[in-house]
Amino acid sequence: MIQKIGVIGAGQMGNGIAHVCALAGYEVVLQDVNREQIDKALQTISHNMDRQIGRHAIEAAQKAAALGRIHVTDRIEDFADVDLVIEAASEDESVKRKIYAALCPLIKKETLIATSSSSISVTRLGSTTDRPEKFMGMHFMNPAPVMQLVELIRGIATDEATFREIRELTIKLGKTPANAEDFPAFIVNRILLPMINEAVYTLYEGVGSVEAIDVAMRLGANHPMGPLQLADFIGLDTCLNLMQALYEGLADSKYRPCPLLVKYVEAGWLGRKSQRGFYDYRSEVPVPTR
Repeated sequence: MIQKIGVIGAGQMGNGIAHVCALAGYEVVLQDVNREQIDKALQTISHNMDRQIGRHAIEAAQKAAALGRIHVTDRIEDFADVDLVIEAASEDESVKRKIYAALCPLIKKETLIATSSSSISVTRLGSTTDRPEKFMGMHFMNPAPVMQLVELIRGIATDEATFREIRELTIKLGKTPANAEDFPAFIVNRILLPMINEAVYTLYEGVGSVEAIDVAMRLGANHPMGPLQLADFIGLDTCLNLMQALYEGLADSKYRPCPLLVKYVEAGWLGRKSQRGFYDYRSEVPVPTR
């Protein structure tokens, strides 16, 4: 039975997952090698819970109790007594492999491991651990406190008991699980990223401006956010990495990243996080860059 959850990585995904787990009543150990990142994560969690209070989604007492359940550390050794570790480190397979190599000897033999990877093969990642049958994908959508979906991905070695326990946890967290097979980018990103990439091609080929493309999809397809605005929110480097994973993993030319997307990433225009992407965010009102 899962009672204590370890989260590796205190970035955007990790702090969101810790937030959700703590609010649902679980003890959480949030670990990151960067102490500054840990402090920033706690501030972000507190701020996001304040926003939930403002929307009357939670009460102040729930925030106080949840924050009291989050224990932060820069030591991976502090996962010794957790029942589940959710790895939310950067989307770099070599980094994840190093984490598992350090983690596995320290945790209980019955502890489950989940990765929140958005594109890397769960089977391949699980094979680098000492417990592939207790390893699976648990892909939270970003931002985790707001988005209702969690994709559950079994590797070829994942056993039924592990899958059932993680599915039950997902529901207890107030999320809706969707089962996905272990193919590149799973379900959501397999469908979403080619749409974003096609929007960039539409811009690249001069069919429409940034503003025209986003307005067209918001009003013509009833999307809450235009595809180029969404790309900026996700991060253009992340979009490019996902498209490259699809292109390499499925060997189909329809997944070829648009050259303009590559150029923006090469320029360091990564979207909101770098203040420039398809929009320039350095003034009060975002301005299209093309």
